[in-house]
Amino acid sequence: MSTPSELDNKAAAGAEGADAPEAGQVAEYLRAHPDFFDRQPGLLAELRIPHASGKAVSLIERQVQVLRDQNRQYKRKLIELVEIGRENDQLHASLYRLTMALMRASGPEAHLQALHTHLADDFRAEAIALRLVNPPAGAGDWIGPFGPEDRERDCLAGLFKTGRPLVGRLKPELLEYLFGERAGALGSAALIPLGEDARQGLLAIGKTDPDGYHPGMDVQFLTHLGELVACALAPDCGDGTGAA
Repeated sequence: MSTPSELDNKAAAGAEGADAPEAGQVAEYLRAHPDFFDRQPGLLAELRIPHASGKAVSLIERQVQVLRDQNRQYKRKLIELVEIGRENDQLHASLYRLTMALMRASGPEAHLQALHTHLADDFRAEAIALRLVNPPAGAGDWIGPFGPEDRERDCLAGLFKTGRPLVGRLKPELLEYLFGERAGALGSAALIPLGEDARQGLLAIGKTDPDGYHPGMDVQFLTHLGELVACALAPDCGDGTGAA
């Protein structure tokens, strides 16, 4: 029976012809004998692997390059995670400030002004639209009614199907319904139901950045924002059940 050293010598020889092992056999042997190159240091130094640059590099150099590439990937991923954590901290701080402002406000005009100010400043909203079942008298031009006929709009079908905020590059007809003449300048938006099944209405936030809101983002924060706004506006604008 051949010893590992003898097998190493046969593998290192790289015999040609019918007796030459297939690539899969070589790979399987190397996996089963991770100390192979320890017993064949000369072969390790001789091996050359083709490189994308056209120059051959040693196995060790190739391994080092692979490890460097992996390290760069891990570093980029870590930076992304840190950035996501930082953004989440900022969002939670913004939500806290909005909560406090709504609690301090008194009356529909003050509530709506606090909402608009904090969405524009803290959340960097470039367009804001509020559609309410019971809009208060004298509301600003960013506020409009949300009647039964609006629920039948095809562009809102996705919202009522999932009951969750819609985010991303919304359909042009939906953007036009929400933002009017400002729709053409927006690259992405978030559409948030107010109350269960949007019984109080809708809140929409738009940004010019196409990736400002994207389908891959966590919408839990937007859900919490919708719940907060619905609760704050219920005493002034009703809860959608007919009680104002």
